[in-house]
Amino acid sequence: MSKGTVKWFNTKKGFGFITPDDGSPDVFVHYTSIKGEGDEFKIIYEGDIVEFEVTQGKKGPQASDVVVTQKGPRVDTRSRKSFY
Repeated sequence: MSKGTVKWFNTKKGFGFITPDDGSPDVFVHYTSIKGEGDEFKIIYEGDIVEFEVTQGKKGPQASDVVVTQKGPRVDTRSRKSFY
């Protein structure tokens, strides 16, 4: 099992990339590969520490069996009010 950090994940499109700890190239991740409880939509966030298996996808390495082992810092992405 490999370990890495979520580089980015688009929650609207359901995919993103993980940067492996071993220095190998970034790995594609699709929401269907994220392990979680229930039938809810599975999401990972930038900065989350994850464990995963690497498989060969259509366009290169792809993560499967993704499990969050440590949540990264959450950034408030809501729009901020302008004072102007």
